Amino acid sequence: MLAIEAVETLNRDNLPALTVLTGDDLGQFTQIKDCLLQKIAYDPSDLTQTYFDVREANFDEISMDLESLPFFADGKIVILDQLLDVTTAKKRFLSDVQLARLEAYLEAPVDTTKLIVLAPGKLDSKRRIVKLLKRDALIFEAAEPKEAELRAYYHKALQKMGFTMESSSFERLLVKSNFDFSQIGQNLALLMAYKGPGQITLEDIEVVIPKSLQDNIFDLTQTALKGQMEMARQLVKDLTLQGEDEIKLIAIMLNQLRLFVQVKILQDQGKTETQMVSLLSDVLGRKVNPYQVKYALRDSRHLPMSKLQKALLTLIETDYQIKTGLNDKAYLFEIALLKIAS
Repeated sequence: MLAIEAVETLNRDNLPALTVLTGDDLGQFTQIKDCLLQKIAYDPSDLTQTYFDVREANFDEISMDLESLPFFADGKIVILDQLLDVTTAKKRFLSDVQLARLEAYLEAPVDTTKLIVLAPGKLDSKRRIVKLLKRDALIFEAAEPKEAELRAYYHKALQKMGFTMESSSFERLLVKSNFDFSQIGQNLALLMAYKGPGQITLEDIEVVIPKSLQDNIFDLTQTALKGQMEMARQLVKDLTLQGEDEIKLIAIMLNQLRLFVQVKILQDQGKTETQMVSLLSDVLGRKVNPYQVKYALRDSRHLPMSKLQKALLTLIETDYQIKTGLNDKAYLFEIALLKIAS
């Protein structure tokens, strides 16, 4: 079960005495945090709930609130946000003395206080306070989900939102979102705003979801291979204005071209798409999405192997020239695109 699914089962009544939300998937962390605050009906005007941003709060006030008894109810909730002191982050907001006081509280907490710790990042298991948290707390970790978990969660989410999608549309949504948990959620929100509940088509996805970096670089690779230099130059200009570096562009182009070459070789060997997925997953050490292979086969169909090999060698040579400082990287990248286009 994903952390967000577990959080959705919480409420003010079943909230444990100590709850910790952590994890280095910051997009998912924010989504789970919002869900958690919603589930406990957090309201800044509620005198039985206190929120502290540890980066700005006075620790004496935090300590007093933790240790004091509630005035207006049988219990209260204290939220400590951005407690990076329990993570591997180098940034610290509490002194050693203050951290020791917090540890002392965790050893003997007040029965009427429910504490929620929000600590984006990876917990530092070497710290004593983290050992206390792991011993006593209900911990939710915003970690990168497995692909099967991601699919299962968003299949359910689609039903809740009133969406229906064919498998090809769902796969395109995942690919366009780079299989990123929070990005998929954001893109579904865009689709909801654009069309509302109902059938979502491939055309809807292409119209609504902004092009990713991968999409733009795929377009750059295709225009260069087709000899469309003016369009390629404009794409490079747009990408560099967005802060993308030529070395990064080359790396992604190389990955795309390698996949083209790999599927063409396997296709010549008579391998089926399913066999290609299995073989490439073994070679790369990660599960390759079947639709990546399908798209690679489609997009490389009319590209000669010799042209793909030349493009690969040109980019590898250019990457080396840039990294050894042979010339200005923008100039070298332009020359590489001209060679690929010729």
